[in-house]
Formats: sequence, structure tokens, C-alpha cells
Amino acid sequence: LVTAKTSKPVMEHLADYDEIAQVVSQGSTRSTVILHNHLQVDVRVVEPESFGAALHYFTGSKSHNIAIRRRAQKRGLKINEYGVFKGDKRIAGDTEESVFKSVGLPWIPPELRENRGEIEAAEKKRLPKLVEVKDIRGDLHAHTRATDGQNTLEQIAQAAKDRGWAYVAITEHSKRLTVAHGLDKKRLLQQIEQIDRLNEKLKGITMLKGIEVDILEDGKLDLPDDVLAKLDLVISAVHSKFHLSRAKQTERILRAMDHPHFTMLAHPTGRLIQQREPYDVDMARIIHQARQRGCYLELNCHPERLDLLDTYCQMAKDQGVLVSINSDAHSIADFDNLKYGVGQARRGWLEAKDVLNTRTLPQLRRLLEKTM
Repeated sequence: LVTAKTSKPVMEHLADYDEIAQVVSQGSTRSTVILHNHLQVDVRVVEPESFGAALHYFTGSKSHNIAIRRRAQKRGLKINEYGVFKGDKRIAGDTEESVFKSVGLPWIPPELRENRGEIEAAEKKRLPKLVEVKDIRGDLHAHTRATDGQNTLEQIAQAAKDRGWAYVAITEHSKRLTVAHGLDKKRLLQQIEQIDRLNEKLKGITMLKGIEVDILEDGKLDLPDDVLAKLDLVISAVHSKFHLSRAKQTERILRAMDHPHFTMLAHPTGRLIQQREPYDVDMARIIHQARQRGCYLELNCHPERLDLLDTYCQMAKDQGVLVSINSDAHSIADFDNLKYGVGQARRGWLEAKDVLNTRTLPQLRRLLEKTM
């Protein structure tokens, strides 16, 4: 979205952009192009006094916009991408705040604009204070070169410290995932000793001992109880048998959640965006069981996953189930993906209090111990 008094120079400049692979359409105030990375970009030019109205209009969603327009109509107003009008007179539209104010509402964060209760919450002044990246105190899902990661324990610790975190959990794959060189009992015990020794030297950062253990088809976990009991947390995940029936997949995960050492369900639906559909699972039952069991759900931040869906985040919040926003880092650069997870969490109405890894280390340890 671009503001300009004259749109022609903007459109001419756009046509010269090197990253454009194809111009789908080009008009006086709007153009659609395809970039070399296959992303479609729609460019719209409006006058500065219409910026707020246009930003609100194109942010959507359609359902939210319709609800706002109906609210305006009851006040004798008309809202479109050019502004808020009373008759032919524009009375607002330069900012989003002015658009919302015209219909008697405070500004609503873009992530909430889905017509899922945000308008009613705004009317009652009960909008959530959404979680922010700065609220995150550590990452609870990271891999090293011991399995399929790229960095050492020391490099992971330093990168986490550089981000101002208090803790980072090392959660390698378990032996069932041979393609990732998963750890067996012997290798995991060796890593536990390595982390203990490293923690004695580290200052300003604590490494937590964890595992991303496979949930087998029968719901059992891929490593024996005696080694799992030595960890700070056990993240469990489905990495196989994605095509089980809804009933079998759900029961598989529910059985795993009953395990005495079960902290968190990783990437709960298994989706890979544009690569693999989520497996068929009854997430309402999973979330209910998490509440009963006192365990947690992961919101995996990897751009190909973004798993939990925003609707499930909101369901977890409503039931008091904490969500952990985790990078699933396989390199220290992957820590930067946390911002995508935070964005997804915000779409799901999550506040800092709803997120596991906004806790201080002592608070976190107490919560983890309850699951172990």
C-alpha cells in the first residue's frame, strides 16, 4: 500500500523493479505482479488522507470488514478503502484509529480482525494485550549437530545469550528418526552429561536438558522411562504414520500424553505448508487432555509449519492450556523465526501470560517439573 498524490510515477517505478518475473495487470492506481520467488504482490496507491481506511480495508478479513461496515451503516456512515463518509463528506480515514473511532471502537490489532469476537471485546474494552517478541525469555526446542542441527551446544548457548534469553532447551530427535541421526539411550545420557558440564561454565544463560521423542504408532514413547526421567522436559512428536484414521491418530497422541514424562506436544498437527496436509486429529480432545494432564502445546515457528493454528491457540487459551512458542531451531539463524510464531500467537489472541516461555527460569522450572 503506497500513498502518493500522483500514482503514475509509482507505477512506472514498480515496472522497473528487478525482482519482478511477471506483470499480471497494471492500472493507474493498482498493479499485480509475480516475483521471481513466485510470490504475488498487489500494489495499490491511495492519497495520504485515505491511508488508514485503505490499510484497514486491505488488511481484512472480509468478515471483519463487513461487520465494521454494518456498524457504520447504523450510524449513517459509509466506509470503504477511501475513507469514512457521512453523505459525500469524508470525516475520517487518514489513520486506522480514526476509522475505528468513527464507529465507536478503539483500534483493533490487525491480527485479531477475523470477526471472531474482537469487535465485541473492543466495545467492552476487553481486547487482549497481545504477546510480543520481547516477552519471550527463551526457546524450548532446538537441535545441535548431534542430530540434524548445524551448531554445537556452545554455539547454541552463546546465540541464546546474545538474544538476551535466560534459557534454551536442547531437544534432539530420538532414535526412531534415523534420517535425523536420532539419539538412543546411550547417546542421550552422554549429552545430558555434556550439558551439565557446560552449565557449570556458562554465565547468563542456562541450557535445559530435553528431547524431541517420537510418539510411536501405539502411543508409546521412543525412549525408556529411566532416561526420560533425567531430563528437564520431554517434547513428544508424531513423525510417522501420518495417514492413520482420525480416531487412531487421536488415541495415539492421547496415550502418549498419559505418559508420566510428557511435557509438550510438538508441531501438534504435523502440517508442512504447501507440502503436507495436517494429519487428521481431534484437536479439541487433545487440548482438553492437555488441560487435564497439565501439559503444554507447542506453537512451532518454522515458516513451513506455523503449527498450532490460530484457532487452536485461542481454544487452548480459553481452556487455560499454556502454549510454548518454539523455533525448532536447526541452526542459530533459525532463532529469528520466533517472530513468525509470535505473529501466529497474536492471531490466536495469546497474551504473555498464555505463553509458557515468557516465564522466568525459576517459574519455568516449576511448570516443567509438574509434567515430569
